[in-house]
Amino acid sequence: MGTGKKERNRLSREGKTGSMDNVKIKGENFYRDAKKVRALNIRKDLGPRRNAEGKIVEAAKYQSREAPVARIEPNRKWFTNTRVISQDSLTQFREAMAEKASDPYAVLLKSNKLPMTLLRDGSDTPGLKQHRAKMMIQTSSFADTFGPASQRKRVKLDVSSLAQMAEESENSMDTYRERLEKARLLSGTDENNEEGGEDRVEVADPLSLAIEPVFQKGQSKRIWNELYKVLDSSDVVLHILDARNPEGTRCRAVEQYLKKEAPHKHLVFVLNKVDLIPTGVAAAWIKHLSKEVPTLDLNKAFHSSITNSFGKGQLISLLRQFSSLHKDRKQISVGLIGYPNVGKSSLINTLRGKKVATVAPVPGETKVWKFVTLMKRLYLIDCPGIVPPNAHDSSAEILLRGVCRIEKVDNPEQYMIPMMKKVKPHHLERTYQIKNWKDEKEFLEMLGRKGGRLLRQGEVDMDGVAKMVLTDFIRGKIPWFTPAPKAGTEDEKGETEVVEGRQGRLGEMPKKRKRNDDDGVSSASTPLTKSTVAKDVDENHNDEDDEEFGGFSEDDGPDDAEEAASADEDDMIPLEELSDSDDSSIDGEEHG
Repeated sequence: MGTGKKERNRLSREGKTGSMDNVKIKGENFYRDAKKVRALNIRKDLGPRRNAEGKIVEAAKYQSREAPVARIEPNRKWFTNTRVISQDSLTQFREAMAEKASDPYAVLLKSNKLPMTLLRDGSDTPGLKQHRAKMMIQTSSFADTFGPASQRKRVKLDVSSLAQMAEESENSMDTYRERLEKARLLSGTDENNEEGGEDRVEVADPLSLAIEPVFQKGQSKRIWNELYKVLDSSDVVLHILDARNPEGTRCRAVEQYLKKEAPHKHLVFVLNKVDLIPTGVAAAWIKHLSKEVPTLDLNKAFHSSITNSFGKGQLISLLRQFSSLHKDRKQISVGLIGYPNVGKSSLINTLRGKKVATVAPVPGETKVWKFVTLMKRLYLIDCPGIVPPNAHDSSAEILLRGVCRIEKVDNPEQYMIPMMKKVKPHHLERTYQIKNWKDEKEFLEMLGRKGGRLLRQGEVDMDGVAKMVLTDFIRGKIPWFTPAPKAGTEDEKGETEVVEGRQGRLGEMPKKRKRNDDDGVSSASTPLTKSTVAKDVDENHNDEDDEEFGGFSEDDGPDDAEEAASADEDDMIPLEELSDSDDSSIDGEEHG
């Protein structure tokens, strides 16, 4: 059996016809079969074939200079601009796109191939302003800009007039005041009761003071590795916030990371422990947070409990909407993140209806991330509590957020003053049945003697009592909350408009009573202004029955109306416009 042309000629001479399957190709042998030889010939660049004189008979691949005859269509469009857009149209489109992008409730379903670099100027990029200023100083120094050695006839300025310069200065001042207001709200202090007003909130001392290791919990590398595992594996991120202090329990570093590195992931805020604050304050926080990130409204605000919870059905419905939104995915993973002890594991147990995650009233119970099956296409991911490091946070603020365990804190008595600034005095009196104390030391001493927390020679265990009070504060036995930055919207007259049916105070339970005709216009829901809510108040008083609210704790109450009015005069931290005189008049009617 020959190969190639030789074998083919032999068959033709002998007059044999048939298949050429048994004919070997050139290069086929014991080591290489025909398939391997063909593959090698395809990848081999054989080059041009030449005759005896050295002239190219057959050109190699891509060597031929023969080009086909081509002709351009005689059309004017080849000699004009293909796509033209004016600056006005571009500005209008940029504003419309920015409005849609800033809407927290809008979801991008499909993105077209657009020149996004023309639409995004990048002026809001962090550090861009400082970088431009640094580059400007390096390229054009002061000596090259002003004086006899100046290289420009006119100085290039960012503003064109003094009015524009004044406007930019006012805007920067407003931004600075907003930052101070956020810092004040984050600390939970009242600027009217503190000396110095808004000037009291200053930048932290540049000297880094040594703090106890217990205040660095939730900042280890292991915790952040667990966090990034959850973020990378999640399609939807539920940020659990403590309703008593939502701003203080926000992880802004995580929000910026998701916005910059993973904008395709959905971020949702969930207010937990809303049973510890008034409904009006919860509604104000929902309205404030919904401007930035989708937040579950008041009907969906969560109270984590396996047997007694509300908001469970609405949250599951929201997760099903995300599942139907991404039908192309086999499953949807929902990650739960937040500060320690805000109720992440409790929320998972509530959604499942049984205990699937370990919970405890102390922070740091969850050590590693954990997958939990909610439905066929929905999975929940539990994450350990994280505490983003912040140089402006003091030890007292970290402690009062429930980040660290109280029993491991040294000298807990020093944190009683910041705690008592967040709590009304009469709530401490109601909770511990102690009155007529002046400062925190006298309060701890009276409470220790009442509870029998004594040491040798009759001395009060101040540290033990302070730990007990701080634990009650964190676990919700002592009522407190942080008011929202803007409880309502101001109308033209500067008066505040309230949410209908949301004017109650902390712990107030409605009771039915028959209204006296001699009473004036008084309702349990005290109006924030005189004119905006007057119409609603009159309509409520046309009914036969009116609502009366009791106190927060289950005490027997004072003996007479005067003591009740004095006890409830400073009831809880009201909304901004709530006056003490209205509170006293209401409480007088309750016991009158």
